[in-house]
Amino acid sequence: MLDPTQLALFSAAALLLAVTPGPGIFYVAARTLSGGRGEGIASSLGTGIGGMVHVLAGALGVSAIVLASAELFTALKLVGAAYLVWIGARAVWTARRDAGAFLRGEASAPPVGTGRAFREGIAVEALNPKTAAFFLAFVPQFVDPTAGSVAVQFILLGIVSVALNTLADVGVAFAAAGVRAGAAARPGLIRRLREASGAAMIALGLGLALARRPGATG
Repeated sequence: MLDPTQLALFSAAALLLAVTPGPGIFYVAARTLSGGRGEGIASSLGTGIGGMVHVLAGALGVSAIVLASAELFTALKLVGAAYLVWIGARAVWTARRDAGAFLRGEASAPPVGTGRAFREGIAVEALNPKTAAFFLAFVPQFVDPTAGSVAVQFILLGIVSVALNTLADVGVAFAAAGVRAGAAARPGLIRRLREASGAAMIALGLGLALARRPGATG
């Protein structure tokens, strides 16, 4: 159903986009630096599920409806932006709190756990309207209406894209876990890295709040 050459081109482009820093990557990095590799991998799987929400919504036409409606797009982007800012601010606050506890000789707060990291990962990706815009603007370029069901092709290409994104996120989790282990004796460095990841999520959230609906004018 999918032309091998087109699939190869799509995979190459999707891989490039997968390794481009975005909300998912920064969330995975923050979770890993805070709670370890297990939380990082769980959050990576969560962002993958969140990506599949957009794939299925796009195949069913829901995303097109959201992007065509200024009110729905604004509501989704503001909810997603607020969620990113909240998670980023929490990451900065917990990093400083744990650093203070370390200096006082107290135990730091326990990790949030893989279950919560997984659920938050889903929300981070599912509440990002830019992901919906990506699937509706990028994936259809590689769909051939003469080669079978357009919806099935859309879903298959979406799965490829989500799989590559998830692999990139898992790679970030392993890399951040390595940094965390190597800097275990330098809590100040871990705090700064966690703060930087949190600040990046806040910045992404603010950028999302200012994002314009694709195709909007004025």
